[in-house]
Amino acid sequence: MSANTSVPIHPILAERKSPRSLDESVKLTSEEITALLEAARWAPSANNLQPWRFFVGQRGDATFTNILESLRPFNQNWSKRASLLVLVAGATKNEDGTDNNSYTYDCALAVSQLSIEAHSRGYVAHQMAGFEKELAIQNLSINSALAPVVVVAIGKQAGVEQLDEATAQRELAPRVRKPLDEIVLKGLPN
Repeated sequence: MSANTSVPIHPILAERKSPRSLDESVKLTSEEITALLEAARWAPSANNLQPWRFFVGQRGDATFTNILESLRPFNQNWSKRASLLVLVAGATKNEDGTDNNSYTYDCALAVSQLSIEAHSRGYVAHQMAGFEKELAIQNLSINSALAPVVVVAIGKQAGVEQLDEATAQRELAPRVRKPLDEIVLKGLPN
């Protein structure tokens, strides 16, 4: 179902969504995984620093399990069926040792491009802030120069029957966003 937009936008953006119902029988090919990461690699980056770093787990491998264990229980419950779990961490320092104050923004741009590439290939991507960062650092041996930012579950959408009733209702609810006149504080065309 396409988003109800105020003017037409690109179909990939209008149709993109972040469902929790995932088909656990689906496995991405190596080429598909590489394409997702390649799309993220080409995201815009302040001063071209590219501070994003990816920990990619395929369902069934140790990295997937380590990422899954760091998720909060609600997210573990549904994301265990994802084909991939990707933990995105950011380099918090610039090459000269100064603070990189835009690493989270740059990481978000990379995740956005990864998500759009996933959607263009018939997959869905669901970003999660609901994870225990310290546990992720421990489980994945993330060095102190990196800070965990987000976890992304990627897979093929499945039916809502696999979800508990409350989560299924959220999945079936219409997609909504705040109206433009609420988020554009100055300069919205009439």
